[in-house]
Amino acid sequence: MKHLRLHIFLLFSLLTSAFSAFPAQRELRGVWIATVSNIDWPYYRKDAAAQQKQMTALLDSLQAVNINAIFFQIRPSADALYQSDLEPWSYYLTGKQGTAPQPVYDPLQFVISEAHKRCMEVHAWLNPYRALNSNDTTQLDSKHIYHQMPQLFKRYGGKLYFDPGKQLTRDYLTMIVMDVALRYDIDAIHFDDYFYPYKVGGADFPDDDTYRQEGRGIRNKGDWRRDNNNQLICQIQTTLKAAKPWVEFGVSPFGRQEEDYSELYADVATWMQNGWIDYVAPQLYWPIGHRLSDFDRLYEWWGSKSHGCYKGKNYECNFYTGLYAAGLEIYTQKVWQTPNELTRQMRLSRAKGISKGEIFYSCHYLLHNPQGLMDSLRNNYYHQPALNPECQNLGGRRPEAPLHTRLTGTTLVWDSVPGKDGEAISCYAVYLYHLDASRLMYGNPQLIAVTRNTSIDLNTLRRKYAMSNATVRITAINRYRKESEPSDAVNTNTITEK
Repeated sequence: MKHLRLHIFLLFSLLTSAFSAFPAQRELRGVWIATVSNIDWPYYRKDAAAQQKQMTALLDSLQAVNINAIFFQIRPSADALYQSDLEPWSYYLTGKQGTAPQPVYDPLQFVISEAHKRCMEVHAWLNPYRALNSNDTTQLDSKHIYHQMPQLFKRYGGKLYFDPGKQLTRDYLTMIVMDVALRYDIDAIHFDDYFYPYKVGGADFPDDDTYRQEGRGIRNKGDWRRDNNNQLICQIQTTLKAAKPWVEFGVSPFGRQEEDYSELYADVATWMQNGWIDYVAPQLYWPIGHRLSDFDRLYEWWGSKSHGCYKGKNYECNFYTGLYAAGLEIYTQKVWQTPNELTRQMRLSRAKGISKGEIFYSCHYLLHNPQGLMDSLRNNYYHQPALNPECQNLGGRRPEAPLHTRLTGTTLVWDSVPGKDGEAISCYAVYLYHLDASRLMYGNPQLIAVTRNTSIDLNTLRRKYAMSNATVRITAINRYRKESEPSDAVNTNTITEK
């Protein structure tokens, strides 16, 4: 009996181990692509062809490890890495603000086209308040909004910022966001942690005059600043959802909420509770066990705030973990140099099961494969593809299941599923079902491919997935991230016999 119990225990351990290692079929796997100071892209400021070649190479490398979302910085400093009539071309594209890349092309449109081909979401990353990384306004293009409305700006810490206290600022920024959302087929609008600027030399942000003029009767200046940000976030979410309800709005705050709240005046918990943001991706850039900023403790705090009941209404804001790939390369402390702190954090996250995915900062560092991180993603954590998580804020209906699924040689073919706007199909998922040991029924589905096409050559998947005694089914996923019922099953035995 003792040996029997031991065998049962070992079998159970193997099964649970296999289950925990099985990649999630709904999981965000993201990367920030920073353009400010050309951190990640473009490395070539004057060569449009070289810029496009670099971007496709980045996307190919990310696709190889099943990354399914990119966070592309399109507005680093009140400028544009896209065709805009409102703000000038970015300095980081050509070395001179207001000068178009040559030959002229639209970087955002190019990225959307190339990323969507690879079934990656594009989150358009904008910095709302930063206008210039210096005080030298002669660097600004003559058509820059600063020259038209200088009253909207403040100089602070050697940089130029929009004044968050002005309603005109909030209206202008909402207009910028909506210009992007309406003209481009983006999947989300994304803000990072730069709201009110981080304090410089103990000096306060110079907005006393704005507080006097537009204080709205709020007696505490800190509360007023937080309300300014609250109004901006609420205004953008409300305007965005009225026009394109399937486009998400997410924020990546600084990982320590006490500093978000008291220094950046970002009351992120309130944004989550009120449904003003669809996801939160805090930058948890400290190691497990850090004395002041323990990754585990911060993870638990953000996870606890991302769902609950507020003012009698249940809410759920998708929680993604911001991970610091750069730390594996630039930090010299032992905890960062003892492989591999980020995989430890990913194991902890999976064990707790609160976060719905990760975003790595940044692409440049991730692709360096620091301490074998890319290898770990390819061979373990992201070994198989995953669909992006649903968001309860978006609503939407499930699409119809794909019809007329059939094999033509080794190619699986199905009919396209109709839909427009948010119900348009963003991708199709291919699932593999294996016959169980009793040969009586097919077991749990295994996601083996995600494609925008209405066909796939199963022969290309045979090296990775055993297809004997198996069937495949197709589902459709729309822009609301809703998934259809599976199609009729197609037996794969004819594939394996070839």
